[in-house]
Amino acid sequence: MSAQAGPSTASGSTSPTESGTTPAFDKWRKSLAEFTGLGLSPEERADRDARMEQGKLAKDWDRCEKMKQDLMVSSPMIVFMLKHLKLAGCEFPASSMQCHPCDETRAGGFSPDYGILLCQNRFMNKKHMEDTLAHEMIHAFDHCRFKVDWNNLRHHACTEIRAANLSGDCRFSREFQRGNYAFSKQHQVCVKRRAVLSVQAHPACKTPEQAEQAVNEVWESCFKDTMPFDEIY
Repeated sequence: MSAQAGPSTASGSTSPTESGTTPAFDKWRKSLAEFTGLGLSPEERADRDARMEQGKLAKDWDRCEKMKQDLMVSSPMIVFMLKHLKLAGCEFPASSMQCHPCDETRAGGFSPDYGILLCQNRFMNKKHMEDTLAHEMIHAFDHCRFKVDWNNLRHHACTEIRAANLSGDCRFSREFQRGNYAFSKQHQVCVKRRAVLSVQAHPACKTPEQAEQAVNEVWESCFKDTMPFDEIY
């Protein structure tokens, strides 16, 4: 009479460990601790948080780069601006538009020395990036065309007016998302408001009144200047 085989342990998932639990249960418990941080020592939690942050940064960067590369070939607005930057003598390769993490106060930025910053952790979707990139590319175009003095509040006000006016940043749908529902001259109101806020953040600007004065002084000429567009986008 042949002996009967006992319960199979080939998978290694049902054999109890010294603690009385199974390897499968221990693996689940460890993954839960990794996810929640519960049961980890301060050192283990710090290591786990650092790894999770690095993983999120890499994921955000990959998403940002993918959207940027796609916009450079598929967005009429971005393709148009790339063309006119090149015609103005300031070609903008992909390497001049860098994805980096930012705080919650911004979605992008422009520096004459470093190019365009795209805040990889701040974009709601590709359309949000398109508007942001267009805004910063108008700053780049103005810097190339006019040699903007970024320490001059009037110069800064003018390019902020143009960027808000032409980038799509003040289209009705964006304003609706911000909770601004007025219909009478809503576009102009948005452009002026956003230009004032940007100038107000300038280190040389001491008061909100000074920012508003700078915007008002250049408003008429800068709002009418739609270059390189024939009209407001």
